Amino acid sequence: MNAIICTVDVVLLTLQDEALHVALLQRDHPPFAGVLALPGGYVHADEDVDTGDAAMRMLREKTGIESPYLEQLATFSGRARDPRGWSISVAYYALVPWQVIATARHPELSLLAVDQVRALPFDHQQIIATAVRRVRDKSSYSSLPVYLCADRFTLPQLQSVYEAILGTPINKVSFRRKIDELDILEPVAGALETGKAHRPAQLYRVKKRFYRQLSLSDRALSSR
Repeated sequence: MNAIICTVDVVLLTLQDEALHVALLQRDHPPFAGVLALPGGYVHADEDVDTGDAAMRMLREKTGIESPYLEQLATFSGRARDPRGWSISVAYYALVPWQVIATARHPELSLLAVDQVRALPFDHQQIIATAVRRVRDKSSYSSLPVYLCADRFTLPQLQSVYEAILGTPINKVSFRRKIDELDILEPVAGALETGKAHRPAQLYRVKKRFYRQLSLSDRALSSR
């Protein structure tokens, strides 16, 4: 009896040009050598404490990036998903600001808009679609989008990130009320965004206790 293949795959998402993008890498070995796919690989039983540990290792080794937010997405399994045999993949998703990916300068890393991803190997297209649905759903009632922001940002910039993920305008009053309710931000003392047509805007950052965890709300954001 053949052993079951056990892997992890990571959907690394970022925001570029006001659209969600996913990071893909060219596979360097069969099956599907040379084809773009999600960063992933085998779980190392002698090294990884659990699949979350394996996902962090895979992200670090394959992309040179460590995300402050990594969450288990779902398990994908079956006989048909991998030509090598019956396999199981525990998928995770991670969010990072675009500047982090740009700074990593990984020569083989490609960014594709999630709505333009086509014909990926295995079931990676299904995994990405599942991750995007999860992110969009969670963004309506949590602080998840802050992980796509730079270290410092204004409230209008944060609202733009939420709107880009949700794909709809958000009522400004509703948004400010939601951010106050989540209690995730603190103003950066003496830091203002200048050089714009409008008056200088206060810069904020995420409170330390929320750097690696979400703040949740019972109410979803409302559109205009």
